[in-house]
Formats: sequence, C-alpha cells, structure tokens
Amino acid sequence: MVDAPTAGQRVKVEVNSHNGPTTIEGVALHPAAKDHVSVKLVNGYNASYPMEDVMSIELLGIANSADTSIPVKITTNSSLPRIRILHTGGTIASKVDYATGAVIARFEPEELIAALPELSELANIEAVKLGNMFSDDIRPQHWNAMIQASKQAFEDGCDGVVVTHGTDTLHLSSAALSFAWGGKGETPPGPIVFVGSQRSSDRGSSDATENLLSAVHWAANAPTPCGDAGDGVVVVMHASNNDGACAVYPGIGVRKLHSSRRDAFKPVNCEALALITIENGMYSHALEERYQERLNEKTSRPICQQPTTYETSVRIAQFVAGPWLHSEEIEAIVLTGVQAIIIQGTGLGHLPIEDPAKDAPENSKLWRALTRCINREIPVVVTNQCIHGPVDMNVYSKGRKQIAMGILGHGSVAAPETVIVKVHWALSNGMKIQDAVAANLCGEGYNLLRS
Repeated sequence: MVDAPTAGQRVKVEVNSHNGPTTIEGVALHPAAKDHVSVKLVNGYNASYPMEDVMSIELLGIANSADTSIPVKITTNSSLPRIRILHTGGTIASKVDYATGAVIARFEPEELIAALPELSELANIEAVKLGNMFSDDIRPQHWNAMIQASKQAFEDGCDGVVVTHGTDTLHLSSAALSFAWGGKGETPPGPIVFVGSQRSSDRGSSDATENLLSAVHWAANAPTPCGDAGDGVVVVMHASNNDGACAVYPGIGVRKLHSSRRDAFKPVNCEALALITIENGMYSHALEERYQERLNEKTSRPICQQPTTYETSVRIAQFVAGPWLHSEEIEAIVLTGVQAIIIQGTGLGHLPIEDPAKDAPENSKLWRALTRCINREIPVVVTNQCIHGPVDMNVYSKGRKQIAMGILGHGSVAAPETVIVKVHWALSNGMKIQDAVAANLCGEGYNLLRS
C-alpha cells in the first residue's frame, strides 16, 4: 500500500478515479477524511481520494507557503496616478499554510504587487505594511494607524489610498475613516478605498484579484469626492457572486450581509456609487445616476488637512432588544464605566419597556434602568436591528415614550455599526452624542434611495 504524504510536501499522485487513471500535482494537505489523501492543486482547488484508489505518490519537494522573498520591480509612469496600498491583512492577503491546511495572513505587500503586474498598468503603486491581522482583531488603535498612514500618503503626494482589510469588520473601519476625514464637514484630499476578499488569494475561486484591481482603478480614477454622499471613503467589493463587476459603496452605508458569498457586501439605506466593469482585462466604471446628480450639485467641502482620531479608552456597551434583555444587564454594565449604551431595537427602534397586562415586570424594570442611565447622562441610542429602514419612534406610542425618556436615534437611516462608530467618534472629539446622532456628518444621514 502506498504511504500517505506529509502535509506540506509537493506531490504527483496517480489515482484510479471514476474516469480511469488520473494524475494530479499539488501540495499535500492534512487529509479531509480518514485513509484519504488531500492535495491542493495548482488552480487553487482541493482534491481528495481514498488511499485505496492511489496507485503511486511521487514526492517533488517541500512547499513553503511563508516564502515572502519574491523580488519586485516597480516601474513608474509619470502619466499615471500615484496610489499607496496600506496593508492590514485579512483574507485578501492570505495564503494556505500547507503544514496545517489553515488560511493564514502571510501575504506581504510586495507579494500583492508581484502577483498582480496589472497594477502597474493602472497606477504607480506603493505599499506600506501596517499589520497582518484578521479583521476581527482590529480595534480603534488600528483605525488611528490607518488614519495616520492615509494622511502620510496624501502628504507624500499620493493621489489615492487603498486599504486592504479583512471583510468581517471592514465596514466598521471604513466608517471610522469616513468620520475621521469627514466628520467635521470636510473631505479627504483624494479617494480612500477599502477592499477585501471572501476567498484567499491562492484559491481558484478567489475574488481578491478583481477586488484589488478594481479598488486601485477607483482610487486612481474616481471623481473628486463631494463628501456629502459618503464618497470620501468607499468600499469596493464584488457586485455579484460572478466575476466581471465590482461595486463602489459609501464607506458609511455598507454592511457585510453574508459569511461566504463573494458579493457579501450590500448597501444599507442607500445605493452603490458606481459599478466597475472588468472586460478582457480592462477596467472601467460608470457612476450611478443619483450619485452623478449629487456631484452635479457641486457642493464643495474644504479639504481635510488634519483628520481626527479615536480615543482608545472609550467604552460603548451594545445590547439587542428582545426577550432576553434585562435591567440587571444594563445596571451591571453601567458599573464598568461605559460612556454610551447602544441597543439594537426591534422594528422601527422599539425596546421591551412596557407591561400592559401586568405579567412582565422585567419590562418595567428595564424602563426604570434605562431612565436612570439617562438621568446619569449616559447616552442611550437605539439603532435598527432590521438593518434596513429608518429608526422612527414617532409612529407608535411606545416610540414616543422612548423619545420622552431621552432615548436617542430617532430618524437615523445609518447602518447599526455606522451609528456605533459615529458615537465613538463623537465621544473622542468633544461632540455631544445627541447632536452627532441627529446630524448628517458625511453622508450617513442622507438616504440616497429617497433623493
């Protein structure tokens, strides 16, 4: 019987498949099942066969997924814009570790450029490594690093910035930089584009290539941001599950809505700003009608020279309204010193605070706990757990009761995560929470679907 290869070895395997003898080459992975051999093929897909069907295995060498010694020669073209890629990590910058079979963040900035020579046809590319993190590990201090690095890029003469980022919290970071650059009524000197991928760069089904090239195309060719449409900082990702088109979304109006599809990102209470089309290796874009209308209005914001940052000591508590929300949880979190409480309300932004049949004392207790928070000047903000649609506390008597209590959020059309980032930004920059929540700082309060 043929011996199974060790994970990480490059192999040529001859198997007796359903279609007859077949030879495959690739890198051995940990077997997908007992008494199987699993191989990552050169096209990025995996193949597994029972060992009893394997006729021979030839060892070709050892794969080294962590090799980052690829030489890069970057040529410049004076006619092309200068774009700086800020690398934070994530799936777009990941490979498979063949020793474990797991996806790891080890794709260096130089490798991105070396792997995609088409980048040099779109812009003069620079790359700066800020980190190699999966996005669930990113915190406000990392937002500050992105803010400072993007500021440095513009000071160095770059025309645009692309941030490669993991998808899970990409929309949080894009919102954070949106308020940092535009929260005080300004706009960044050029486009800032967040981009990620749902599937790692060495997979045959990866969306990384089209996403990154589309992001660079937009950074190099986007219209001057007006700032009011959330276009100072944008997200570029696949427009559908198929290849050939990427959408440009406002950085404060987008959310990841699927865990694995390539078109995981969708706009919230707004529309895409533009569609980037890839045809025969050529990249072009068309602006959406409502966005073009906004640009035609020629509303000009001053260019931001000093973006704001985030206080890392800020603490915001988050809750979800429903049968499991109790006053004890609110009171316990208040003891930790939180500076704001965000609750994802049901429907139009409602909370379980009434007891009409006198059989749910938990609701009355919750009402009293929230009232005490407001009396202590701890802001309580309601967002919409429906995600789409406004928070409208004027429709029902309960909502009007919440407004009378001092609960904030009425009229908001921003995505729930955008509201949380906005509250953090306000706490970090001396703005009253009630003023920030009610204001349209950089497009998050303007519903493009209703324009």
